[in-house]
Order: sequence, then structure tokens, then C-alpha cells
Amino acid sequence: MKSHQTTQTMKPATAAKKLGVYLEATPAEFQEGVVTRAELNALQADPPQWLVDLRRNGPHPRPVVAVKLGVSISGLARGGVTEALTTEQIDALKNDSPEWLQRERATQAEVRKEAVRIKEKNAERADQSRQPRS
Repeated sequence: MKSHQTTQTMKPATAAKKLGVYLEATPAEFQEGVVTRAELNALQADPPQWLVDLRRNGPHPRPVVAVKLGVSISGLARGGVTEALTTEQIDALKNDSPEWLQRERATQAEVRKEAVRIKEKNAERADQSRQPRS
């Protein structure tokens, strides 16, 4: 008996998220269809020009904008950034360095420091629990 393997598909929104692009900026045929796992892998391995251009120039989805600015997605919202931004707009924000961006970057730096501290503390605890007791 032969097992029938179905092709794994995903919605365009899921595929756009995995590709790190803003769905509304993708071509209509991408937005309207479904994307197979094989198609997604092909797009990642050999991106077409529209994907290369989107990744370079945007508009970028908020998670990508947050990374490029060095802040959290919540920090973007607190700063009033709720829409996708182009690379040019992101660069302009970096150059202008508004107060909210400076504050959110500092907050993000503190969060990262705390995460490292907790990770080190947990590793230390794990090392101590592995050591034989005398």
C-alpha cells in the first residue's frame, strides 16, 4: 500500500512573514494564491527580483522595522510607528534620532542585558546542580 503525501501549503500572509516582507507590497499573484513549501524554499534559495527589491527597499513589516531600528515592536507602537516603513524612512528615523527612538533603544539594551544576566545565572545553577555533593 502506497501512502499519499499531500503537498504542504500556506496562506500568502504566512509565506510573507517567513520571507520577512510586507504582504501588501508583494505582487498580486503572490497575495491571491497559496504557497507550497517547495515554492517557499525556492523563493528563499533563489529570490525573484521583486523579492530582492522588497527586502532591500521595503516597505518592511513592523518586525523587520523594529530590528532595523534596534527596538521592540511594542517600542515602535509607543513611538507612533504603526505602519510598514521603507528603508529610506527607516534611515531618516535613524538620522533624526527622535527622543522616543533613543529611549526605546536604551530600553531594548536593558532588556538584552537582563536576558544575558538571567541566562548566565541559570547556567551557573545548572553547573552547580551537576556537581557531586560531598
